[in-house]
Amino acid sequence: MTYDTVVVGALETNCYLVFCQETKECAVIDPGAQPEKIFQAVQEAGVRPIILINTHGHIDHIGANQDVKEHYNVPLYIHEDDEDMLSKSHLSELSFLLGAKMSPPADGFLTNGQRIKIGHGELQVLHTPGHSPGSICLFFDRFLFSGDTLFNGGVGRTDLPGGSWKDLEESIRTKILVLDENLPVLPGHGPSTTVGNEKDSNPFIQ
Repeated sequence: MTYDTVVVGALETNCYLVFCQETKECAVIDPGAQPEKIFQAVQEAGVRPIILINTHGHIDHIGANQDVKEHYNVPLYIHEDDEDMLSKSHLSELSFLLGAKMSPPADGFLTNGQRIKIGHGELQVLHTPGHSPGSICLFFDRFLFSGDTLFNGGVGRTDLPGGSWKDLEESIRTKILVLDENLPVLPGHGPSTTVGNEKDSNPFIQ
């Protein structure tokens, strides 16, 4: 499997297209805004979306759920602990700024350890609460999509409703830092990094 990155919205969310190079089956991760930009990227990559995944329920990661889901007729998945955020998305102060639409309800819920088949590859769900109760990362043996749990030189904020510094710290320590130090980490915002880089130099997790 491989991926393309589409940076969308005023908060520059990294929307990822994760796809099998042989079958062209694709997962769309975190379509936060600008659905037309996502559609164009899908067309240029020549891939076929089969599933829509939210790493968590904040508006800058779900704002284009409705358009993407309807355009490709694909199921939407999120962790159950963030389910209520989907129905409240249109109430966010950021919704107008981002041009976000109310998200449709989830078609199913993700659980820790669950494997999502994409063509000949699989993404493994890692439940990493802290930034939000239902935050997840998605692991493949050649990269990790960290959502807003871990950034290059930073971590997800915990001052929003449902956030917990204790949970975030434990999630990073027990779910991410135990992975191969050379593993690329692809965050919800900003540039990529590696597990080793963050273990060695991230000031929030020393």
